[in-house]
Amino acid sequence: MGSDQVVQGHCDPAFRGVREAFEAQFAQGRNLGASVAVFAGGRPVVDLWGGIADARTGRAWEHDTPCLAFSCTKAVTAAAALLLAERGEVALDRPVTDWWPEFGAHGKEGVTGEHLLTHRAGLPAFDRPVSAEEAADPAAMAGLLAGQAPEWAPDDGHGYHALTYGWLAGEIVRRTAGMPVGEFVRREFTPGLWIGTPPEVMARAARLSATGRPPAGAADPQAGEHSGADLLTRLAEAYLDPESLLNRALHNPSASYNKPVVLRGGWPAAGMVATARDLAAFYDALIGGRILRKETLAEGVRERVRGADKVLLVESAFGLGFMRPAMTFMTPSAGRSTAFGHTGAGGGIGLGDPEKGLAVAFIPNQMGGGMAGDRRSYELVKAAYAAAA
Repeated sequence: MGSDQVVQGHCDPAFRGVREAFEAQFAQGRNLGASVAVFAGGRPVVDLWGGIADARTGRAWEHDTPCLAFSCTKAVTAAAALLLAERGEVALDRPVTDWWPEFGAHGKEGVTGEHLLTHRAGLPAFDRPVSAEEAADPAAMAGLLAGQAPEWAPDDGHGYHALTYGWLAGEIVRRTAGMPVGEFVRREFTPGLWIGTPPEVMARAARLSATGRPPAGAADPQAGEHSGADLLTRLAEAYLDPESLLNRALHNPSASYNKPVVLRGGWPAAGMVATARDLAAFYDALIGGRILRKETLAEGVRERVRGADKVLLVESAFGLGFMRPAMTFMTPSAGRSTAFGHTGAGGGIGLGDPEKGLAVAFIPNQMGGGMAGDRRSYELVKAAYAAAA
Protein backbone atom coordinates (compact mmCIF):
# COMPACT_ATOMS: atom_id res chain seq x y z
CA MET A 1 0.00 0.00 0.00
CA GLY A 2 1.45 3.38 -0.97
CA SER A 3 1.86 6.21 1.50
CA ASP A 4 -0.76 8.23 -0.38
CA GLN A 5 -3.27 5.49 0.49
CA VAL A 6 -2.16 5.31 4.13
CA VAL A 7 -2.61 9.02 4.87
CA GLN A 8 -6.10 10.48 5.10
CA GLY A 9 -7.60 13.82 6.03
CA HIS A 10 -7.47 17.45 4.96
CA CYS A 11 -4.48 19.52 3.88
CA ASP A 12 -4.62 23.04 2.48
CA PRO A 13 -2.71 23.08 -0.85
CA ALA A 14 -0.38 25.76 0.54
CA PHE A 15 0.72 23.28 3.22
CA ARG A 16 1.20 20.29 0.91
CA GLY A 17 4.79 20.07 2.12
CA VAL A 18 3.51 18.86 5.48
CA ARG A 19 1.53 16.12 3.80
CA GLU A 20 4.50 15.14 1.67
CA ALA A 21 6.75 14.90 4.72
CA PHE A 22 4.12 12.89 6.61
CA GLU A 23 3.63 10.49 3.68
CA ALA A 24 7.38 10.07 3.28
CA GLN A 25 7.70 8.98 6.89
CA PHE A 26 5.20 6.20 6.30
CA ALA A 27 6.84 5.21 3.02
CA GLN A 28 10.20 4.95 4.81
CA GLY A 29 8.75 2.82 7.62
CA ARG A 30 9.30 5.49 10.27
CA ASN A 31 5.66 5.71 11.29
CA LEU A 32 3.38 2.85 12.28
CA GLY A 33 0.43 5.14 12.94
CA ALA A 34 0.27 8.87 13.62
CA SER A 35 -1.63 12.12 13.29
CA VAL A 36 -0.43 15.63 12.48
CA ALA A 37 -2.33 18.92 12.58
CA VAL A 38 -1.49 22.54 11.84
CA PHE A 39 -3.34 25.80 12.45
CA ALA A 40 -2.20 28.95 10.65
CA GLY A 41 -3.66 32.34 11.41
CA GLY A 42 -6.31 30.69 13.56
CA ARG A 43 -7.45 28.44 10.71
CA PRO A 44 -7.05 24.64 10.56
CA VAL A 45 -4.91 23.98 7.49
CA VAL A 46 -3.66 20.42 8.14
CA ASP A 47 -5.52 17.54 9.76
CA LEU A 48 -3.97 14.26 8.66
CA TRP A 49 -3.81 10.77 10.08
CA GLY A 50 -2.85 7.34 8.88
CA GLY A 51 -1.37 3.94 9.46
CA ILE A 52 -2.01 1.35 12.14
CA ALA A 53 -3.33 2.17 15.59
CA ASP A 54 -2.67 -1.30 17.03
CA ALA A 55 0.00 -3.56 15.54
CA ARG A 56 -1.43 -6.61 17.33
CA THR A 57 -4.81 -6.43 15.61
CA GLY A 58 -4.10 -4.30 12.55
CA ARG A 59 -6.72 -1.76 13.64
CA ALA A 60 -6.46 1.32 11.45
CA TRP A 61 -5.76 4.80 12.74
CA GLU A 62 -9.00 6.78 12.33
CA HIS A 63 -9.75 10.50 12.41
CA ASP A 64 -10.66 10.30 16.11
CA THR A 65 -7.88 7.94 17.25
CA PRO A 66 -6.12 9.51 20.25
CA CYS A 67 -2.66 8.47 21.41
CA LEU A 68 -0.46 8.95 24.44
CA ALA A 69 1.58 12.14 23.96
CA PHE A 70 4.10 11.63 26.78
CA SER A 71 5.75 14.89 27.90
CA CYS A 72 3.64 17.03 25.59
CA THR A 73 1.45 16.80 28.71
CA LYS A 74 3.75 19.15 30.65
CA ALA A 75 2.78 22.22 28.63
CA VAL A 76 -0.90 21.61 29.32
CA THR A 77 -0.26 21.23 33.05
CA ALA A 78 1.82 24.42 32.98
CA ALA A 79 -0.97 26.32 31.23
CA ALA A 80 -3.39 25.23 33.97
CA ALA A 81 -1.05 26.62 36.65
CA LEU A 82 -0.62 29.86 34.69
CA LEU A 83 -4.38 30.32 34.36
CA LEU A 84 -4.77 30.04 38.14
CA ALA A 85 -1.95 32.57 38.61
CA GLU A 86 -3.61 34.90 36.10
CA ARG A 87 -6.79 34.73 38.18
CA GLY A 88 -4.84 35.70 41.28
CA GLU A 89 -5.44 32.36 42.98
CA VAL A 90 -1.74 31.55 43.40
CA ALA A 91 1.44 33.65 43.34
CA LEU A 92 4.08 31.71 41.44
CA ASP A 93 6.91 33.96 42.62
CA ARG A 94 6.13 33.15 46.26
CA PRO A 95 7.46 30.16 48.24
CA VAL A 96 5.61 26.91 47.65
CA THR A 97 5.15 26.64 51.42
CA ASP A 98 2.59 29.47 51.23
CA TRP A 99 0.09 26.93 49.92
CA TRP A 100 1.88 23.63 50.58
CA PRO A 101 3.46 23.89 54.06
CA GLU A 102 4.81 20.33 54.11
CA PHE A 103 6.96 21.02 51.08
CA GLY A 104 9.46 23.00 53.11
CA ALA A 105 11.07 19.88 54.61
CA HIS A 106 14.80 19.27 54.09
CA GLY A 107 15.71 22.85 53.25
CA LYS A 108 13.16 23.45 50.48
CA GLU A 109 11.64 26.54 52.14
CA GLY A 110 12.91 28.86 49.42
CA VAL A 111 11.53 26.91 46.45
CA THR A 112 8.89 28.92 44.59
CA GLY A 113 6.14 28.02 42.14
CA GLU A 114 8.36 29.33 39.35
CA HIS A 115 11.09 26.90 40.43
CA LEU A 116 8.61 24.01 40.11
CA LEU A 117 7.67 25.11 36.59
CA THR A 118 11.26 25.62 35.40
CA HIS A 119 12.74 22.29 36.53
CA ARG A 120 14.80 23.92 39.28
CA ALA A 121 13.17 22.30 42.32
CA GLY A 122 15.93 19.68 42.56
CA LEU A 123 13.44 16.80 42.74
CA PRO A 124 13.81 15.09 39.34
CA ALA A 125 13.41 11.56 40.71
CA PHE A 126 11.74 9.71 43.56
CA ASP A 127 14.11 8.36 46.18
CA ARG A 128 12.34 4.99 46.27
CA PRO A 129 10.61 2.78 43.69
CA VAL A 130 7.05 3.88 42.91
CA SER A 131 4.45 1.59 41.36
CA ALA A 132 1.99 2.56 38.65
CA GLU A 133 -0.83 1.97 41.11
CA GLU A 134 0.69 4.44 43.57
CA ALA A 135 1.23 6.97 40.79
CA ALA A 136 -2.53 7.21 40.24
CA ASP A 137 -2.81 9.06 43.58
CA PRO A 138 -1.55 12.63 43.06
CA ALA A 139 -1.76 13.47 46.77
CA ALA A 140 0.45 10.51 47.65
CA MET A 141 2.98 11.39 44.94
CA ALA A 142 3.11 14.99 46.10
CA GLY A 143 3.58 13.80 49.65
CA LEU A 144 6.58 11.69 48.69
CA LEU A 145 8.22 14.63 46.93
CA ALA A 146 7.48 17.03 49.79
CA GLY A 147 9.30 14.67 52.15
CA GLN A 148 12.44 14.34 50.01
CA ALA A 149 15.69 16.26 50.19
CA PRO A 150 16.52 18.04 46.93
CA GLU A 151 19.37 16.99 44.65
CA TRP A 152 20.37 20.65 44.21
CA ALA A 153 19.27 24.15 45.26
CA PRO A 154 17.16 26.24 42.84
CA ASP A 155 20.01 28.66 42.11
CA ASP A 156 22.36 25.80 41.21
CA GLY A 157 20.79 25.04 37.83
CA HIS A 158 17.98 23.13 36.23
CA GLY A 159 17.41 19.48 35.41
CA TYR A 160 14.55 17.82 33.57
CA HIS A 161 11.90 16.54 36.00
CA ALA A 162 10.67 13.95 33.52
CA LEU A 163 7.89 12.46 35.65
CA THR A 164 8.00 14.24 39.01
CA TYR A 165 7.23 17.54 37.25
CA GLY A 166 3.61 16.49 36.95
CA TRP A 167 3.09 15.95 40.65
CA LEU A 168 4.97 19.15 41.51
CA ALA A 169 3.41 21.55 39.00
CA GLY A 170 0.18 19.59 39.25
CA GLU A 171 0.00 20.27 42.96
CA ILE A 172 -0.35 23.97 42.14
CA VAL A 173 -3.57 23.04 40.37
CA ARG A 174 -4.79 20.39 42.81
CA ARG A 175 -4.36 22.54 45.91
CA THR A 176 -5.54 25.80 44.34
CA ALA A 177 -8.45 24.57 42.20
CA GLY A 178 -9.36 21.61 44.41
CA MET A 179 -9.27 19.07 41.59
CA PRO A 180 -6.73 17.00 39.64
CA VAL A 181 -5.07 18.50 36.59
CA GLY A 182 -7.05 16.33 34.18
CA GLU A 183 -10.40 17.48 35.51
CA PHE A 184 -9.31 21.13 35.46
CA VAL A 185 -8.10 20.83 31.87
CA ARG A 186 -11.37 19.28 30.70
CA ARG A 187 -13.40 21.99 32.45
CA GLU A 188 -11.32 25.01 31.51
CA PHE A 189 -9.57 24.16 28.21
CA THR A 190 -11.10 21.33 26.19
CA PRO A 191 -12.59 17.87 26.76
CA GLY A 192 -10.25 16.43 24.11
CA LEU A 193 -7.04 16.42 26.17
CA TRP A 194 -7.30 13.43 28.46
CA ILE A 195 -5.02 13.44 31.51
CA GLY A 196 -6.71 10.42 33.03
CA THR A 197 -8.27 8.39 30.22
CA PRO A 198 -11.78 6.93 30.63
CA PRO A 199 -12.53 3.41 29.31
CA GLU A 200 -14.44 4.58 26.23
CA VAL A 201 -11.51 6.74 25.09
CA MET A 202 -8.97 4.06 26.01
CA ALA A 203 -10.82 1.60 23.78
CA ARG A 204 -10.15 3.66 20.63
CA ALA A 205 -6.71 4.91 21.62
CA ALA A 206 -3.64 3.87 19.66
CA ARG A 207 -1.32 1.29 21.19
CA LEU A 208 2.34 2.23 21.48
CA SER A 209 4.93 0.21 19.58
CA ALA A 210 8.51 0.33 20.88
CA THR A 211 11.51 0.50 18.57
CA GLY A 212 14.14 -0.08 21.24
CA ARG A 213 16.14 1.87 23.78
CA PRO A 214 17.08 5.42 22.77
CA PRO A 215 20.71 5.60 21.71
CA ALA A 216 23.14 7.74 23.68
CA GLY A 217 23.37 11.23 22.25
CA ALA A 218 19.88 11.17 20.74
CA ALA A 219 18.22 13.73 22.96
CA ASP A 220 17.02 15.62 19.87
CA PRO A 221 17.08 15.37 16.06
CA GLN A 222 20.60 16.76 15.74
CA ALA A 223 22.25 15.96 19.08
CA GLY A 224 24.96 13.88 17.48
CA GLU A 225 25.85 16.76 15.16
CA HIS A 226 26.27 19.29 17.96
CA SER A 227 27.64 17.19 20.81
CA GLY A 228 31.30 16.66 21.57
CA ALA A 229 32.91 13.32 22.34
CA ASP A 230 32.93 14.04 26.07
CA LEU A 231 29.19 14.68 26.13
CA LEU A 232 28.48 11.54 24.11
CA THR A 233 30.59 9.53 26.52
CA ARG A 234 28.73 10.93 29.52
CA LEU A 235 25.37 10.24 27.85
CA ALA A 236 26.37 6.65 27.15
CA GLU A 237 27.54 6.20 30.74
CA ALA A 238 24.29 7.68 32.07
CA TYR A 239 22.14 5.33 29.96
CA LEU A 240 24.11 2.30 31.11
CA ASP A 241 24.07 3.25 34.79
CA PRO A 242 20.72 2.31 36.38
CA GLU A 243 21.49 4.65 39.29
CA SER A 244 22.22 7.70 37.11
CA LEU A 245 20.00 10.71 37.60
CA LEU A 246 18.91 10.28 33.98
CA ASN A 247 17.61 6.74 34.48
CA ARG A 248 16.13 7.47 37.89
CA ALA A 249 14.21 10.43 36.46
CA LEU A 250 12.95 8.68 33.32
CA HIS A 251 12.05 5.25 34.66
CA ASN A 252 10.40 5.62 38.05
CA PRO A 253 7.47 5.00 38.16
CA SER A 254 8.23 2.13 35.81
CA ALA A 255 5.37 0.63 33.83
CA SER A 256 4.18 -0.05 30.33
CA TYR A 257 2.45 3.04 29.01
CA ASN A 258 -0.03 0.77 27.22
CA LYS A 259 -1.42 -0.48 30.53
CA PRO A 260 -4.82 0.84 31.63
CA VAL A 261 -3.47 1.59 35.11
CA VAL A 262 -1.12 4.18 33.57
CA LEU A 263 -3.58 5.62 31.05
CA ARG A 264 -6.36 6.13 33.57
CA GLY A 265 -3.86 7.26 36.22
CA GLY A 266 -3.60 10.74 34.72
CA TRP A 267 0.12 11.32 35.21
CA PRO A 268 0.27 15.11 34.75
CA ALA A 269 3.79 15.09 33.29
CA ALA A 270 3.49 12.30 30.74
CA GLY A 271 0.01 10.77 30.75
CA MET A 272 -2.06 12.84 28.32
CA VAL A 273 -3.97 11.03 25.58
CA ALA A 274 -5.06 13.22 22.65
CA THR A 275 -5.36 13.58 18.91
CA ALA A 276 -2.96 15.90 17.10
CA ARG A 277 -6.02 17.92 16.09
CA ASP A 278 -6.97 18.63 19.69
CA LEU A 279 -3.40 19.34 20.79
CA ALA A 280 -2.83 21.76 17.89
CA ALA A 281 -6.17 23.43 18.68
CA PHE A 282 -4.97 23.93 22.26
CA TYR A 283 -1.87 25.77 21.02
CA ASP A 284 -3.94 27.79 18.57
CA ALA A 285 -6.18 28.85 21.46
CA LEU A 286 -3.11 29.74 23.52
CA ILE A 287 -1.55 32.02 20.91
CA GLY A 288 -4.98 33.45 20.12
CA GLY A 289 -5.53 34.58 23.71
CA ARG A 290 -8.50 32.27 24.29
CA ILE A 291 -6.96 30.31 27.19
CA LEU A 292 -4.59 32.83 28.76
CA ARG A 293 -4.36 36.55 28.28
CA LYS A 294 -1.63 37.30 25.76
CA GLU A 295 0.46 39.06 28.38
CA THR A 296 0.18 36.01 30.64
CA LEU A 297 1.33 33.76 27.83
CA ALA A 298 4.21 36.09 26.98
CA GLU A 299 5.39 35.94 30.58
CA GLY A 300 4.88 32.18 30.67
CA VAL A 301 7.02 31.51 27.62
CA ARG A 302 9.73 34.01 28.53
CA GLU A 303 12.95 32.04 28.81
CA ARG A 304 13.96 31.57 32.46
CA VAL A 305 16.67 28.90 32.21
CA ARG A 306 19.04 27.70 29.51
CA GLY A 307 22.14 25.54 29.55
CA ALA A 308 23.43 22.08 30.35
CA ASP A 309 20.58 20.10 31.85
CA LYS A 310 21.55 18.27 35.05
CA VAL A 311 19.43 15.27 34.05
CA LEU A 312 19.48 15.15 30.24
CA LEU A 313 23.08 16.49 30.11
CA VAL A 314 22.43 18.29 26.80
CA GLU A 315 21.26 21.90 26.45
CA SER A 316 17.67 22.62 27.39
CA ALA A 317 15.73 25.87 27.85
CA PHE A 318 12.44 26.58 29.61
CA GLY A 319 9.93 29.28 30.32
CA LEU A 320 7.32 28.54 32.96
CA GLY A 321 6.79 24.93 31.94
CA PHE A 322 7.15 25.51 28.20
CA MET A 323 10.22 24.41 26.28
CA ARG A 324 12.02 27.06 24.29
CA PRO A 325 14.22 26.40 21.22
CA ALA A 326 17.25 24.35 22.26
CA MET A 327 18.72 20.90 21.64
CA THR A 328 15.62 19.36 23.21
CA PHE A 329 13.17 21.52 21.24
CA MET A 330 14.38 22.12 17.70
CA THR A 331 12.74 24.73 15.48
CA PRO A 332 13.76 25.88 11.99
CA SER A 333 14.70 29.37 13.22
CA ALA A 334 15.95 28.68 16.74
CA GLY A 335 18.00 31.85 17.16
CA ARG A 336 15.08 34.22 16.63
CA SER A 337 12.08 31.96 17.09
CA THR A 338 9.12 32.86 19.27
CA ALA A 339 8.15 29.18 19.32
CA PHE A 340 7.28 27.42 22.54
CA GLY A 341 5.73 24.09 23.46
CA HIS A 342 6.90 20.66 24.47
CA THR A 343 8.21 17.49 22.91
CA GLY A 344 7.39 13.96 24.01
CA ALA A 345 9.51 10.84 24.43
CA GLY A 346 7.43 8.96 21.87
CA GLY A 347 8.54 11.37 19.15
CA GLY A 348 5.66 13.82 19.29
CA ILE A 349 5.47 17.57 19.68
CA GLY A 350 3.06 20.37 20.49
CA LEU A 351 4.18 23.84 19.36
CA GLY A 352 2.86 27.35 19.18
CA ASP A 353 4.51 30.37 17.54
CA PRO A 354 2.77 33.71 18.13
CA GLU A 355 4.90 35.60 15.59
CA LYS A 356 4.20 33.10 12.81
CA GLY A 357 0.61 32.47 13.90
CA LEU A 358 1.36 28.73 13.81
CA ALA A 359 0.22 25.86 15.98
CA VAL A 360 1.54 22.38 15.20
CA ALA A 361 1.07 18.96 16.77
CA PHE A 362 2.31 15.50 15.86
CA ILE A 363 1.53 12.36 17.84
CA PRO A 364 2.84 8.92 16.71
CA ASN A 365 2.52 5.48 18.26
CA GLN A 366 5.84 4.17 16.94
CA MET A 367 8.30 5.19 19.59
CA GLY A 368 11.12 7.43 18.44
CA GLY A 369 14.79 7.18 19.26
CA GLY A 370 15.21 10.30 21.37
CA MET A 371 14.42 11.39 24.90
CA ALA A 372 12.42 14.40 23.71
CA GLY A 373 10.99 14.45 20.21
CA ASP A 374 12.83 13.18 17.13
CA ARG A 375 13.51 13.95 13.48
CA ARG A 376 9.94 13.12 12.41
CA SER A 377 8.49 15.98 14.39
CA TYR A 378 11.23 18.33 13.24
CA GLU A 379 10.54 17.50 9.57
CA LEU A 380 6.84 18.26 9.98
CA VAL A 381 7.45 21.49 11.89
CA LYS A 382 9.99 22.57 9.28
CA ALA A 383 7.48 21.94 6.50
CA ALA A 384 4.81 23.95 8.34
CA TYR A 385 7.21 26.86 8.79
CA ALA A 386 8.17 26.74 5.12
CA ALA A 387 4.51 26.93 4.10
CA ALA A 388 3.85 29.83 6.44
CA ALA A 389 6.88 31.85 5.31
